[in-house]
Amino acid sequence: MIRFGVIGTNWITEEFLKGANEHPDFTLTAVYSRKEETAKKFADTHGAKHIFTNLQEFASSTTFDAVYIASPNSFHADQSILLMKNGKHVLCEKPLASNTKEVNNMIETAKRNNVLLMEAMKTTFLPNFKVIQENIHKIGKIRRYVANYCQYSSRYDSFKNGTVLNAFDPTFSNGSLMDIGVYCIYPMVVLFGKPQSIQANGFLLSSGVDGQGSIIANYGDFEGVINHAKITHSYLPSEIQGENGSIVLDRISRTSKVEIRYHDGKIQDISTDTPQHPMYYEVEHFIELIQQNKVESPINSYDRSMETIKILDEARKQIGLIFPADLKK
Repeated sequence: MIRFGVIGTNWITEEFLKGANEHPDFTLTAVYSRKEETAKKFADTHGAKHIFTNLQEFASSTTFDAVYIASPNSFHADQSILLMKNGKHVLCEKPLASNTKEVNNMIETAKRNNVLLMEAMKTTFLPNFKVIQENIHKIGKIRRYVANYCQYSSRYDSFKNGTVLNAFDPTFSNGSLMDIGVYCIYPMVVLFGKPQSIQANGFLLSSGVDGQGSIIANYGDFEGVINHAKITHSYLPSEIQGENGSIVLDRISRTSKVEIRYHDGKIQDISTDTPQHPMYYEVEHFIELIQQNKVESPINSYDRSMETIKILDEARKQIGLIFPADLKK
């Protein structure tokens, strides 16, 4: 049994627990929140016995072995590093941190303390992502990867009415690229590795974060095309185009239907069932690594997290998006 603590009591943590509780070796024992009332309510709802409002006391507690971090992006690095220095394994939501410097510090801390650090990008563990990897050879030479993820944020209504919530506040290292674009970038890195170069465009809102944007990744003989947004919604699928046909994905963030469409008109449905909650599979992998005394995931590896954050950094540089976290010494 692996005892977990959580940082963050929002909807994503609720979803995480739905998936995690399906695993027989998962148990939630500790909750951290800045507000005692919030921590107690969340702990009572999910059966956790211990609550904390002091981060240092939480980190040094012996009531849990691993932590799931779902705080705003700007807090990821400092919180993860503190927890790892106290011997805790860390499953941290994507993006792993605000910038390359922070991610590098997190990885170095994990190595020094011999603990597991993994970016919680669930996509790469889903059964249908494995199906894509197993069947991608069928479409021949790859010529284009197209990842489309545009999801209108309900918080944008508040923004237009003059209230800047966390989702559109650069203090928290947020915005379309970090919150949405990463879903398109990380699978590209897993499938194809590091691009030779990128070209990025983006539209900055008055608060200083990006509302939408696009990236073209140059892979020499093929390209990756990424569209992301938090101020519009798209109903278009994503696809991987090869010389013999294309793999069509209904959604890049949570793929449930995958088809190969060949040039002769033949359509092959290669989708497989996803019997567990979508967030179960990353938890399963993370727990297995801990039980096997592994300190790095071979799937969501340090190299892949580093390549992803480097792409995010370069894209932000090109569109002029600077976070307060970038100015820290």
